Amino acid sequence: MELTKYFKNFFQKTQSSGILLLICVLISLMVANSVLGESFQNILDSKIGPYSVSMWINDGLMAVFFLLVGLEIKREVIEGELSSFKSASLPIFAAIGGMLVPAGIYALFNNGTAYENGWGIAMATDIAFSLAIVSMLGRRVPPAIKIFLAALAIVDDLGAILVIAIFYTDQIHWTYLLLSGGIILLLIALNYFKVTKHIFYLIPGAFLWYFMHHSGIHATIAGVLLAFTIPTNESATEISPLEKLEHQLHIPVSFFIMPIFALANTNIMFKPGMVEGLFTNFGMGIILGLSLGKVIGISLFSFIAIKMKLSSLPDRSTWSHLIGVGFLAGIGFTMSIFIALLSFKGQHDLQEEAKFAILFASVISGLIGYILLKNIAKKKKHRI
Repeated sequence: MELTKYFKNFFQKTQSSGILLLICVLISLMVANSVLGESFQNILDSKIGPYSVSMWINDGLMAVFFLLVGLEIKREVIEGELSSFKSASLPIFAAIGGMLVPAGIYALFNNGTAYENGWGIAMATDIAFSLAIVSMLGRRVPPAIKIFLAALAIVDDLGAILVIAIFYTDQIHWTYLLLSGGIILLLIALNYFKVTKHIFYLIPGAFLWYFMHHSGIHATIAGVLLAFTIPTNESATEISPLEKLEHQLHIPVSFFIMPIFALANTNIMFKPGMVEGLFTNFGMGIILGLSLGKVIGISLFSFIAIKMKLSSLPDRSTWSHLIGVGFLAGIGFTMSIFIALLSFKGQHDLQEEAKFAILFASVISGLIGYILLKNIAKKKKHRI
């Protein structure tokens, strides 16, 4: 009984998903650099039906992840932190700065080179890891700061979704795109006629994924489009179909899909010259984009928004808290790796270099953010 209670508590804690992700990263790195490395890669390259295992993970399972992200975005817009301009403005401005400045830093290093297509890599924030780390700080961080980081990460992911849809899409096949449009209209009609059973959305959603995949637009966008059609309400007491589905998806996404993605995509085989690669234009663009660009962009755009009286600091927080959050937002990890895979399709060596730089930048950003926020709490405790 105690063991069951222990596991139940484990799965309910936000930081648990981050711990599991970290374990999967370490396992993936160890496997990739052991005698099992080649066998593991062969498994990822093997076919299940028409597609490889890695494609099912990156295009199939990640569509479910983006479905959850889309549900979170819609809920926040309808009834949460993004429901009014005043409440939404600071994380929105911060997220915009946290995307533009890192992309600019990357472009500064790599514009006109063979790496220029990877500018989207430094824009992303990993929701799971960043929230897991801030949750580990517990009550030492004001609750409003956690909400600010969550809202910022959601807006950041929405930006990443748009970037993927617009800039990382191959040739468009219009017949499949029109079929996708037809499915979307069907889903909107179901919402309009107040159909609440999930199955009536998920079955057309599976067809939407298939048509979207064959249209040339990245299939994960289907998850977001499906999410936006799931019915919700503004009631704080009545649980909507959207909230039910969001609740049902949290554990499988956090404790299965994201760990599987981490296992499959951080299997970096360390090779001679990889560390030196961190100091090339490519490596520095990613590292400085994530570890410095994020915090600069978030802090600068937040400062402008507050000075223009468009926003205000989160409750009981300081500028130091915002800087700490800015560093945590530099944990690109799974989202950055995902964009790196799209940026350099078929270029395995570049993908490996990008993964290593992302891993390095994410560790640096996470450590600095955690230490900074922890020290702020210590100083505040001493003053009290």
